[in-house]
Amino acid sequence: MRLIQLVIAEKPSVARAIAQVLGASEKRDGYLEGRGSPVATSKCQGHLEAPTEPTGETGWLVSWCIGHLVELAPTDAYDPKYSKWNYADLPIVPSEWQYRVLPDTKKQFDILDGLMKDSRVESIVCATDAGREGELIFRLVYHLCGCTKPVKRLWISSMEETAIRKGFDHLLDSANYDNLYAAALCRAKADWLVGINGTRLFSTLYKGSTLNVGRVQTPTLTLLMEREAAITSFKKEKFYTVELKLDGLTAVSGRIKSKTEAEKLRRACLGTSVTVTGVEQTERTERPPKLYDLTTLQREANRLFGYTAQQTLDYLQSLYEKRLATYPRTDSRYLTDDMAGGLPALCQAVARVLPCMEGLTLLVNAAQVVDSAQVTDHHAVIPTAEIAVADLAPLPTGERNILAMIAARLLCAVGESHTYAETAVTLECGGGSFTAGGRMEMALGWKEAERAYLASLKKVPKGAPPALPDLTEGQILEGGDAALKAGATSPPARFSEDTLLLAMERASAEDFAALESVERKGLGTPATRAGVIEKLVRSGYAARDGRHLVPTEKGLALAWAMPDQFKSAKLTAEWEERLGAVERGELAPEDFMAGIVEMLRELVRSYANVSVASSALSRSGRTVVGKCPRCGKDVVEGKKSFFCEGYYDTPPCDFALWKNNRFFTSKRKELTRKIAAALLRDGRAPVTGLFSERKGVFYDATVVMADDGGKYVRFELEFDKKKGAK
Repeated sequence: MRLIQLVIAEKPSVARAIAQVLGASEKRDGYLEGRGSPVATSKCQGHLEAPTEPTGETGWLVSWCIGHLVELAPTDAYDPKYSKWNYADLPIVPSEWQYRVLPDTKKQFDILDGLMKDSRVESIVCATDAGREGELIFRLVYHLCGCTKPVKRLWISSMEETAIRKGFDHLLDSANYDNLYAAALCRAKADWLVGINGTRLFSTLYKGSTLNVGRVQTPTLTLLMEREAAITSFKKEKFYTVELKLDGLTAVSGRIKSKTEAEKLRRACLGTSVTVTGVEQTERTERPPKLYDLTTLQREANRLFGYTAQQTLDYLQSLYEKRLATYPRTDSRYLTDDMAGGLPALCQAVARVLPCMEGLTLLVNAAQVVDSAQVTDHHAVIPTAEIAVADLAPLPTGERNILAMIAARLLCAVGESHTYAETAVTLECGGGSFTAGGRMEMALGWKEAERAYLASLKKVPKGAPPALPDLTEGQILEGGDAALKAGATSPPARFSEDTLLLAMERASAEDFAALESVERKGLGTPATRAGVIEKLVRSGYAARDGRHLVPTEKGLALAWAMPDQFKSAKLTAEWEERLGAVERGELAPEDFMAGIVEMLRELVRSYANVSVASSALSRSGRTVVGKCPRCGKDVVEGKKSFFCEGYYDTPPCDFALWKNNRFFTSKRKELTRKIAAALLRDGRAPVTGLFSERKGVFYDATVVMADDGGKYVRFELEFDKKKGAK
């Protein structure tokens, strides 16, 4: 029998790209199959060798996970009593962890289960995304299927054919990644424990709507709260300056609090000669920018295009799956040393496909962007060589913009330094001191590529001060006009996604600085920060005001109510240090989890017998129409649906009665609050004036709710046999 290897990717698009390289072109239900390719017979280090059969062929089955197929089980899987929220049950700590297959993806799980148990399959290749989360996705499926077949690991940062082939030529035994999986599972369990117990603790304490608590979400909300408090408490202070208009330059005084004093200086300067008291000229060098990691790309895309962090991640993920960009979820801004040789050709290809770079002086200094010591799981985000041959015209605007951004950044990063001469002049007039500054460019360097790119967006970069005339110390200048200018101090600016991402990245920097072994710093990871921001908005703790993010009344109240240990990024710093130790095999996973459990026990104890006054946290602000048939929480009325307040839980309750449900709209009937309340109370509601599209008549019937726990609630009709159609 021919050896068959099963390859499991994270997403269908990635699986198709891998299957194409492996020659697995026959479509099946939930996977692809084929007899193999040159990759299949390679015997490089770590590769699974084919058996000695007459044909010498290797068969491939390539399937996928569709993201998470398996998750940690909800609380009521351990005990039905947990479906109700009670302080007395806290903390909830499973003695033996349970898992469940997600209902929406059970079909694909069953397909993988069957493939793993297929007697023809002798070994498996884990090809999920190369990182903690990808490792967790595969291992949970592998273990829940009860599979014991040998596993090799594919670890790549690009979906290009050459990268895939190279990855298959250097497969390593899955055991090399056991500690990575252990750290990923610890992180998932710890987040489950904090989310479940923290959320239930404060929700029962305030007896209002669900109050989501999270290790990353709560300190991020605290950043918004602290900024809002600084804005609210800010007191504007007026000031005045005097501006001298001289031949070839403009000089400005320092800030003066008194308008009278400023006016006095202005009058003293009118028609008065000006003495140059100092001239300092300095040659400066501005090195090229580093390549993008995910966070810096998200920040700049927000500045240039107004994209949210999640939008940028989605666009980049799509480009990755189309083989046009490298792996998106990276925190590195360098390339590995072995990539230096291919950079000149890649830069030439990039310059050819960007119309704005026509005529650019292209110099490729590869040493500026390669440093294997600076690369953790994945190198920086760059375009792939596919950009030279792909048809970019059909790309959606968002993807095209992001691809152009990373392409332009590559050309900037390998360019020459930008050099200029900066001049600072001090002058004396009317008894006051004035300053003026100027700049003269000496070599454009990488700025040439940056300006060409910004010009293509019709964006003008912030201009530098113009060059000053030649001046010498002691020189006397003829007096000119003097003008009084009024100004005022400004409050701190509200966060945009750009500045919030930066704040998350730098949060609790002093705590991380003390932990030399920590690789991932700040709140969350590049892969999770966008999701955290979106959850704050979706949960009603923050809102978007144009490009700004502001905390809501509910968000402010929650941030103030949280204990200090949840507000600070210090908790994340401590977790990352210990998770890093788990990854390196220096800390047992059970020891990490013991610390988390003890922290939660102490937290719950500290709130025993505590009562709180009514606040924004004690009211949901929505009309309650009934109880959820799935979890027992309140069902409230929203703009588009009647939904369970457990929607914001972790994991969420997805129960909802949608107002635009096809069942009602096809019958020309509105799903009103009254009907929804009857359905939730009795499971049925008598409705008059239903329309039959087939017969063109109106009739009365009883609508029966048939909820099977799926994504959408179904409805059926019951008729009174004594009544006919109207």
